[in-house]
Amino acid sequence: MIRALISRLLAALGWGDASSSRGVAVEELQAEFQARYHHFKLLLSANSEALEAMTLLEEALHGQTPFGMHFLRATLTRLSSSVSRIIHHLEAIAPGKYTALLHQFQSIRHEVSPLLASNAEPPSGPLTLPLSSISRNDVDRVGAKMANLGELRNRLDIPVPDGFTATAAAYAAFLSHDGLGGELDRMIQARSMDGPEALHSLSSSLQERIIMAELPSEISDAIMAEYEALASRLASAPRLAVRSSALGEDEPGLSFAGQYRSELNVGRDNLLLAYKEVVAAKYSPQAMSYRLNKGVRDEDVLMCAGFLCMVQAAAGGVAYSRNPASMSDTAMVVNAALGLPKSVVDGAAPSDMYVVKRKGGLHIQSMTIADKNMRQVCREGEGIFRQEVGAEEAMRPALAEEEILELAELVLRLEQYFGRPQDVEWALDQDRRMVFLQCRPLYGGPRAPFRGDKGVPANAQRLASGVCASPGVAAGPVVFVKKDADALSFPEGGVLVLGHPLPRFASLLGRAAAVAAEQGAITGHLANVAREFQVPAVFGAPGVMGAVREGEEVTVDADAGLVLRGRVERLLESRPKARNVMEGSSVLAVLRSITPHVLPLHLVDPDAPEFKPAWCKTFHDITRFCHEKAVVEMFRFGREQNFPERRARQLVTDAPMQFWVLDLDDGLADGEWKPTVHISDVRSIPMLALWRGMSAIPWPGPPRVNPRGFLAVLYEASANPELDPSMASSYNTRNYFMVARSFVSLQSRFGFHFSSVEALVSDRRSENYASFRFKGGAADAGRRTARVRLIGQLLEEQDFRIRLREDCLEARLDGRPAAEMEKRLMALGYLIIHTRQLDMIMNNPNEAAAQRTRIRSDLDQLFQS
Repeated sequence: MIRALISRLLAALGWGDASSSRGVAVEELQAEFQARYHHFKLLLSANSEALEAMTLLEEALHGQTPFGMHFLRATLTRLSSSVSRIIHHLEAIAPGKYTALLHQFQSIRHEVSPLLASNAEPPSGPLTLPLSSISRNDVDRVGAKMANLGELRNRLDIPVPDGFTATAAAYAAFLSHDGLGGELDRMIQARSMDGPEALHSLSSSLQERIIMAELPSEISDAIMAEYEALASRLASAPRLAVRSSALGEDEPGLSFAGQYRSELNVGRDNLLLAYKEVVAAKYSPQAMSYRLNKGVRDEDVLMCAGFLCMVQAAAGGVAYSRNPASMSDTAMVVNAALGLPKSVVDGAAPSDMYVVKRKGGLHIQSMTIADKNMRQVCREGEGIFRQEVGAEEAMRPALAEEEILELAELVLRLEQYFGRPQDVEWALDQDRRMVFLQCRPLYGGPRAPFRGDKGVPANAQRLASGVCASPGVAAGPVVFVKKDADALSFPEGGVLVLGHPLPRFASLLGRAAAVAAEQGAITGHLANVAREFQVPAVFGAPGVMGAVREGEEVTVDADAGLVLRGRVERLLESRPKARNVMEGSSVLAVLRSITPHVLPLHLVDPDAPEFKPAWCKTFHDITRFCHEKAVVEMFRFGREQNFPERRARQLVTDAPMQFWVLDLDDGLADGEWKPTVHISDVRSIPMLALWRGMSAIPWPGPPRVNPRGFLAVLYEASANPELDPSMASSYNTRNYFMVARSFVSLQSRFGFHFSSVEALVSDRRSENYASFRFKGGAADAGRRTARVRLIGQLLEEQDFRIRLREDCLEARLDGRPAAEMEKRLMALGYLIIHTRQLDMIMNNPNEAAAQRTRIRSDLDQLFQS
C-alpha cells in the first residue's frame, strides 16, 4: 500500500519512473522515502516519550507529589534514551548533516550522570560500640537515636539503660556480603512502588531477602562479644530491647517515628535474628512510604541498631516540652500508661494526660486520668504481652504529682541543653526510678496561636470530638481501615478513620486528607508523623467509627478537635495553600541540580542564528532542534532530488489562506494525481478535526484597536525584519500540512504570528497526543506575552499542559480517547484562526475580557455542532 502511494506521489511531483532521464530509479526513491518516513515516525514516538519524561520532572519540581531517587533515575534514564533515539533517527533522515548533536548530547549526559550517583563514602570504623563511649558527635556512626542517648548518659548524667550499638559500618558490611545490597537495589529498580498493593508486595520481598541472608561472622561475633561484656558488667544475662537507630532518624523534621521496628525483651539466643529484623524494617511499607514522601534517598539511610537493657516498667510514656499542636504554647504535655510506654507510642490503649505549665515555676495545670484497663509488660521468657488491670488501679494516675514534676524538670533541662523543644520517651522502673529511652527534636505545628473551636459554624453537625493530634482542617470521604488489607485500597484524598492509630498506618498519610481515631494521644508516633506531613488529625475521639459512614463526606477540624458532617466550606476556605511537600529534601536538591541540564528551552526561534546543534545546552534543546529539523528534512526530500516544490499539492479552500499538503501514508483519498486537493479528499483523522475548528466559525476580523495601539503595531512591523514581505523568513513561508491516516503536522503563519500543531489520533489511546506551539505577533512584547497567556488559560480549560516563555507558548495533551482528541484538535484549529491580531488589544482589560468570553462561547458552540 505505502509503496503504491509513494509511487503515485513521486510521479505526481514529476519525479518520473524507472526510465526517467534523471537516471534515478523510482524504486530506489520509493525505498529511500519509505525508510525516511519510518525513521520520522520513530523520531516522533521518541519525541513524545522525551516530552512526557520532561513533564514528569517539571511536575516533580512543584513538589505536590512525593518522589524518590528511584523515580529520578528511572525518569532520567528514559529521557536520555529517548533523546539518544531522536538523534539517531534524525541522522537516518538526514545523514551526516547534524553530527555535532551527538557531542552535545554526550556532554550533557556527562554533566547529569554524576549528580544521580551516590557520592557517600562507605562507613568505616568499629562494627559495634558500647553506649558508654557514645556521644552526639557519633551520629554518623550510630544514628541520632543512640547518639542522643549516649549524650544523655555520658554528658548529662541522666539515667539511660546500659547497652551497645551495631554501627553503620556493620550495616555496610552486611549489605556488601554476598552482594546483598546490589541485589536489593536491583529488586527496587525492577519493581513498581505505585499504589499501596505494589508497595506492600515489594516491601515483603525485600524484608524476606534480608532476614534470609547470612550475617557475616565478623558482625555476629562483634554483637555477641558486646553482649557478653554487658552481661559481665551486670553480673547477669540481661534481656534487651533491639531498636532501630538509622542515620537520618530522629533528626529535625525527620523523626521516622514508629516507621522502623523494635524487638522488645529479646534473649541472647535471638539477638542476631532481632538485628536482621531491625535492618529489614528499613523496607517496611510505612518506612518506604515515609522516605518517599519526605524525599529521603534510600542510600542515605544506613540502619544502625541499639541494644539496650530491657526496663521492667511500672509506668511509661512520652513527654513533650511544648504543645506540638501550637509551638507558641510553652506548656509541657505528658502522656502516661501503666507498664511499658509502647501503649502510648502505638496509640493502642488509653493513657493519662498531664499538662505542666512553666511560667511562675513548674506546676501541674491539669490531669486527665484515663481508664487504663490494660498494660503491656515483659514475659518471663521473651517478648511482651497485654495484661488486664483491675478497675481501681485503672483509674489511678500512672504517675504521682511529684513524679510528673520530676519528669518535667528533666525534660525542660533537655530542651535548654539541645536548644529546641524535645520529644522524650521515658519509663518508670519497678523501684519508681525515672529512665529515659529516647530523646529527639519535637516537630510541631505552627507557632501561631491555636484557633480551638472558634469559627466553627453554629449549624455544623458535630459527629465526634477528641484531641488535636495534628492541627489543620480538611475534608473528604470516610475510609475505614480496620485491618492491614484495607490499607491496600486506600484512595487519594480519603479521611482515614481508625480504632487505634498504629504507627504502621503512617504509610497512608501521603494519600490521606485527614485522620480521625477513637484511641491515641497527641504524643503517639502516628500523631508525630501526621504533624510532619501536615495532615490534620483528631485522636481520642470515642465512638467516631460508629458516628460516620463509609464514603460519606466529613470535615475534620483538628484545631477544634471535631469531626463534622459534610464539607464545611467556611472552615475549608481558611486552609493554607498547598505546600511543596519535598521542600528541604535531598531528593529535591538532586532534581534542582539536574534541571539546568535538562528542562530549560533556549532554542525557541527556528530562524534565529543560534538555532544550531552547538547551541543545544539541554536535553530539551536537542529535542526541539531535532523535531524541527526532521519536519524540514521530510519536506526537503523532493527538492534535493530535483523535484520542483511548485508541484506540491495545494489545498483548494474558500478561505483566504494557502495550504500545501504532503501525504506521508494514506492521508489522502486514492485517485488520479492532481496538482490540487480538496478537503473532501482528506482522510487524515487529526487534520479533519483541526480543519473543522479552523473553518466552522468565520473569523470576525481583527479586533477594534485604538489609534495609539495601531501606531504601536505599525512601529513594531516596521522595526521587525521578520515582518518584511520582501525578506525570507518564517513569516512568509507557505503553510504546510504533512498528513497520514492518524497523523498531522501543521506548520503555519497566520497574520503576524506563526504556529505549529502535531497530533496522532488512533484507537490506541496510550499513543495519542497533540502538541501545539505558538509564537510571535505584531504588537509589543508585553501584549504578545499577554496573548499567549490568554491562549494558555483557554487551553488549560481543555486539559492541555502549558509551558510559557515570553511570547512563546507550548501546549501538550496525551493519552485521551480518539473522540476527545478530535474535540481538542477542533479547539486548537479554532484558536489558531481566531486569536489573530488579538495581541493588539491585550493592553485593554475590558476588550481582552470580552474576547475571552467570545472565544469560550464559540468553543461551546463548536463542540455542540
